[in-house]
Order: sequence, then structure tokens, then C-alpha cells
Amino acid sequence: MADDAEKTEEPTPKKIEDARKEGNVPKSQDTSGVITLFVAILSVLMLFPFMAEHVILLFKYYFSLIGMHLEKLHMIDIAIVTIREFLFIVMPLAIAVAVSGVIAALAQFGFLFTTKAIMPDFKKIDPIKGTKNLFSVKKLIEGVKITFKSFTTLGVGFVFFFYFITELPTVALFGLGDQLDWLQEKMLIIAFVMLFIIFVFAIIDIIIVRKQYFDGLKMSKQEIKDEMKNMEGDPLIKSKIRQIQMQASRKRMMSEVPNADVVITNPTHYAVAIKYDNEQSHAPIVVAKGVDHIASQIKKIARESNIHIVQNPPLARSLYAEVEVEKPIPEALFAAVAEVLAYVYKMNKK
Repeated sequence: MADDAEKTEEPTPKKIEDARKEGNVPKSQDTSGVITLFVAILSVLMLFPFMAEHVILLFKYYFSLIGMHLEKLHMIDIAIVTIREFLFIVMPLAIAVAVSGVIAALAQFGFLFTTKAIMPDFKKIDPIKGTKNLFSVKKLIEGVKITFKSFTTLGVGFVFFFYFITELPTVALFGLGDQLDWLQEKMLIIAFVMLFIIFVFAIIDIIIVRKQYFDGLKMSKQEIKDEMKNMEGDPLIKSKIRQIQMQASRKRMMSEVPNADVVITNPTHYAVAIKYDNEQSHAPIVVAKGVDHIASQIKKIARESNIHIVQNPPLARSLYAEVEVEKPIPEALFAAVAEVLAYVYKMNKK
């Protein structure tokens, strides 16, 4: 019982799929953050001329209003122009960041649509439980991790920044354009170095998150047994269903015995009922077969229906072993069965 209670088994595909339906997926916030930050930096670099152009247009518009007497219509026009230019500046970057967030989610756990994760759960607003979670060991560890990652990233960035500061005496001799180029270059270096540090932490985080996720879904042996039972059905119920199906099949088989041309026996243990209709099949068909008790029932029905019973032990055993019910006999048995049918037809004057 102790072994069954221990969750030592890997989660089954059904357990993982059920967790996905509940919105429980392995999601690393660090990975989403680094992808979003990377896309944001690239977007700013690519869109900077476009954004700068609209910023300049907006300031030119403001400067054109200097000395003008502003009325209500002017204020409305100022608001419209400001909102329009602000959208031109912000929306491309916002769209790029939003798309990157979706891509980050898809990269981690694929497409998932579920409403269970956003359904209201009043247990989550329990103040006592919320206080316990706020001061839990897990929250403390998360806080330490965030602090460590922040100080490491900022520390590495500061080291590069301090190194670049030592170049300022030389840069001061440059022209203004060269100074701006130097500043842009160093800012990009610091940004991508810090981004690389965050990326390393994201890789570590996603490994930890996925391990914790699958460890949390681990199952006990009893849970796997119960799941298999639920998927495949209770063995007792399945056995009962098979028994009912066999009884129905046997009943249907017995109903075909009165239509047979002959029943071949061995004579005690085997009984095989044969029917031949050249309009329906090119070969005789086994309409019923059985051993022991079922064989006795077949012979009883045959006698009640005036069906000839022919004793031929080798043929009876071969037919029983080689031919399924409602299937034609194989060519290898044609001659033997034809001999029996000829005898029966002669007796019936057919």
C-alpha cells in the first residue's frame, strides 16, 4: 500500500492532457520575459527612424501653436493630433511586444484555449490562505531568486558601464556625431550583454519549471491503475459485456441451424452445421459450430428440424479448427464436404 501511495510514476498522456485542459502548463516567466525584451529591443532599433519622425512632427506641430490664440476647436484639434501621433509612435512597438508574448507562450506549451483558468475561484480570495501564501517558503525562495537574478544582471551591466566610463576622456575629444555614435554603440553592447545574462537565467528557469511541472504531475501506481480502469472500463463490466455478446452471438448462430443442409459430427464432442446455396456463395458456409455442450445443442436442434447429422470425425475437427462461423469452407475441404452434401442430397432426393 505504501508503494501504491508514493507518486513515483511518470504522468500518463491523459494526465498531462487533463492538466492542459485545466490551464495547468509549464510556463517560464523568465523565458517569456527574455523573448519579449529581445523583440522590444529589436523593434525599437528597427522602428526608431519611424518613431523619431513622428516625434519631430509632433513637436513641430506644438511649436507652430506658439503665439496662437487657442479656442475650443483648437484644443480638440490638439488632442486629436496628439493621440494620432502617439498611436503612430507606440502602437507598432506594442503590437510587436504583444506578438512576441504570444510566440513565447506557443514556443513553451503550444496552442491552448481554455476558460477554466479564468473562471472565478472564491478560494483564491481567502485572506487567511492568501496571508499564508504571502509568507510561505515558496514565496521566500522566489524572492531570493528574483533578487539574485536582478543583482547579477545589473552587476554585469555595471561592470561594462564602468569600463566604458574610462573611455570618456578620449571620447570627449570626438565630434558630436562621433560621440553619439559611440554612445549608441556602448548602449547596445550593455543592452545585449544584460539580455544574454537574462537569457541564461531563462534557460535555467525553463528547465527547472518543466521538471517541477512533471514532478507535480507524477502519479502513484494505484492512480495509473484507476486511470486505465476508467479508460478501458472495469474488468468485471467488460467481462459481463463480452459474456452478453457471446450469448447473443450464440443465440444468433443457433437460429441458423434449422436452415443448414447437414450437421457434421465426430460424433460426441464436435458439431459443425453446413449450408450451401450456390446463388449466395460459391462454396458451402459454416452457419454454426461448437464443442461439447454447444455441439449437443446443435445436434438437438438439427434433429428437431429434420436436418441430417453425418458422423465424420476428421472432417468435423478440421471444419471446427479452420473455418469461422458465417465463413465459406477452404478449397482443401471442398471434396470432403461435397461428398457429404452429395450423400445428403441423395437422401433428400435433391
